[in-house]
Amino acid sequence: MNMVISHWSANPLVPAACGIVAVTYLLGRLAGQGRLTGPRPAGSVGHTAAFCCGLLAVVVALVSPVGYWAGDYIWIRSLQDALLAFAAPSLIVLSAPWLLLRRGAAVWLPLPRIAAERIDAPGPNQQDRHPGPGPSGWSWMSWPVLATVAFNVCWLAWHLPSGYDAALRHPPVLAAEAVSYLGLGIAFWLQVLGSAPFSPRFAPLPRLALVTATFVCVSVLSMVLIFGSGVVYPAYRGPAHRVLSVVSDQQVGGAVLWTLAILPFGITAIALCIRWLAADESGMLDAGFDCLLRRPKPGWPSRPGFR
Repeated sequence: MNMVISHWSANPLVPAACGIVAVTYLLGRLAGQGRLTGPRPAGSVGHTAAFCCGLLAVVVALVSPVGYWAGDYIWIRSLQDALLAFAAPSLIVLSAPWLLLRRGAAVWLPLPRIAAERIDAPGPNQQDRHPGPGPSGWSWMSWPVLATVAFNVCWLAWHLPSGYDAALRHPPVLAAEAVSYLGLGIAFWLQVLGSAPFSPRFAPLPRLALVTATFVCVSVLSMVLIFGSGVVYPAYRGPAHRVLSVVSDQQVGGAVLWTLAILPFGITAIALCIRWLAADESGMLDAGFDCLLRRPKPGWPSRPGFR
């Protein structure tokens, strides 16, 4: 228990950044109460809880004992990677905080008032239609295949021995790894889950294909670590592995990585399957009603001249 309580990574930038984002979100909630003319942005208790859990996942991954022991054990590093790439981005996307953050940022920064009013009063069908490329700066992220490929390339590149060991030895490289996991993770989950006012461009079935392809990439990496017999990450050789060898640590890390990926990807796949089947069933019902309402054709074609 003392190993958990007395070992915390000392990085004040992470809680400071998360605190600024949380305060901006709270200001967005308070600034919009009682003055919205249209539907309110996502700001229910569930959305707020998901957003806070997403920020908490970032803090736990980088500041808690997870951040401290990730420098000694690969399986804890796998837990850290899963929190930064899977848990935190998916929870933030589910909370749909973009309108509230935009409104809260208008309190901090001198943003144009016209843009703020446009966000404060969305149209009646804004969350139901495809918004196109989205606001400036988000257009490239609205390409589902590109966002998925970028996320998987980033995920696999940081797990190469050179990048993995460099993030262990150099704090700026670790910060770049965390930022890329969060940024590209949010871009990926935006295309899979959707987050008002950003709508996925793909239907449920193509999004299911994106989720499946990403989970396959994660599974392949996990299997390499689980069944590998050699040391993949030599930077982790040290006094911390007196009882648990580096190879065993890699195998446990691969199992942790694969197990933690099952939960978000499995739930997302099931939800997309349900939406796909519901949409397919709705289309079949509509076609059936159209057949009932359509005027029936005669069984024998009428021939002119026959009475």
